Amino acid sequence: MPPPMPAALRSLPFPALAVVSLLALGSLPGVRAVPRLDLTPYPAPSPTERRWVIQLPGVLRPSPDPGLSSNPADWRVELIAGRDSVVDCNSRGLGGRLRTETLAGWGYEIVRVSAAGPVISTRMACPPDQPPRRAFLSLAGEPFLVRYNASLPIVVYAPMELEVRWRVWKAETRPRPASAL
Repeated sequence: MPPPMPAALRSLPFPALAVVSLLALGSLPGVRAVPRLDLTPYPAPSPTERRWVIQLPGVLRPSPDPGLSSNPADWRVELIAGRDSVVDCNSRGLGGRLRTETLAGWGYEIVRVSAAGPVISTRMACPPDQPPRRAFLSLAGEPFLVRYNASLPIVVYAPMELEVRWRVWKAETRPRPASAL
């Protein structure tokens, strides 16, 4: 249970009281402060693009699978750029690619998404009883992975029509031997 609030704080207006209350949570056992997001080194997006920022949590819940590593050095973050679209039964993806750039003078990396190209699709005949549905179409190709680093944000610049999503990949704890042939 948190300590009682001093009378001086109770007289503050609600928004200020909420901020002070949230700051006080950092002093409670088991509660950690979230680092302040500083985007000063990162350029503003151009008028045709949007800047997406991913602030990774410092520690994720341990996996129930003991075969997966709990060490963040063994984790990677997959960046997925795409957009919602109406699709049928065919497999689809978007043309385009992601690439990293290093900010001159800072050494930080940013990710740029090239303009989404045409929709790439198989051309199967769909069953007549299967209606079109909404789905997220991502850029086709290999997964784009970056290192898991909770100290720095992952900053992605993408064309306005695209959305950026992400997920964490965790390595197995035990390396497997290769066969020498």
